[in-house]
Amino acid sequence: MPTVKTLFCLSLFAFAAACGGPGPSADVPEAQPAEASDADIGTHVVHFSAQTTDQLSREIAQAYEIQRSPERAMLNISVIRKSDKAPVAADISVRTRNLTQQLKNVELRPIKDRDAIYYIGETKVANRETLIFEISVRPDGVDQPSEIRFQRQFYTD
Repeated sequence: MPTVKTLFCLSLFAFAAACGGPGPSADVPEAQPAEASDADIGTHVVHFSAQTTDQLSREIAQAYEIQRSPERAMLNISVIRKSDKAPVAADISVRTRNLTQQLKNVELRPIKDRDAIYYIGETKVANRETLIFEISVRPDGVDQPSEIRFQRQFYTD
């Protein structure tokens, strides 16, 4: 059975592939500078990615009960303690909206595999839709949450 580490590596690889591409009849968008995929929040680092779920292998999607589709976006978050590079549990909430301020429901669920801990959430997405993710993260043992904000554009064709 594939590990969550495999899922995370696959997510980072898919992120590097820029979340898909336009269909043959679409205008090719201008290349954008790469955005950060992690955030330093003091004693911890938060790693995050967002991609369409069709970029996951069938085996990974099935193992973690993720519906594969070009019209579904997946948010993947992990929290690592800097001192020993160990994954830690965290209270994480996310508010997701598109550029027209429509809220998108993304409920995170923890996935634990050996020592790794990931938080995965999914939502529907339209072609060329940009989602803004506002994430609140409070690692276990930390009093105050940290806020992270990033956005991704998705292509479904």
